[in-house]
Amino acid sequence: MNNKVILESLVMDFKRVALGYYRHADKMSERFYEESLRRIQEVDDNKISRYIVKILRDVELLSKEQDKMRIGEYALMYSTLIENYVRSRLL
Repeated sequence: MNNKVILESLVMDFKRVALGYYRHADKMSERFYEESLRRIQEVDDNKISRYIVKILRDVELLSKEQDKMRIGEYALMYSTLIENYVRSRLL
């Protein structure tokens, strides 16, 4: 699968994580977070910008965060950053 499709899927997963934590649907959020971690492994790091690679690594560190709302905030921020990258660079 190409990076554009994978990154667009990650954007949707991150948005679902954020919405789930906002709605206190923790199980749903955790499932989509785990799905996003699997998708991150599919990304070809050599074909995307370094700052996106750093964002993807930061996503993996979110599992150590205890505050669910904070995870949701970060997931929403990451989804926006990656979405902007896909729209501007991977058209």
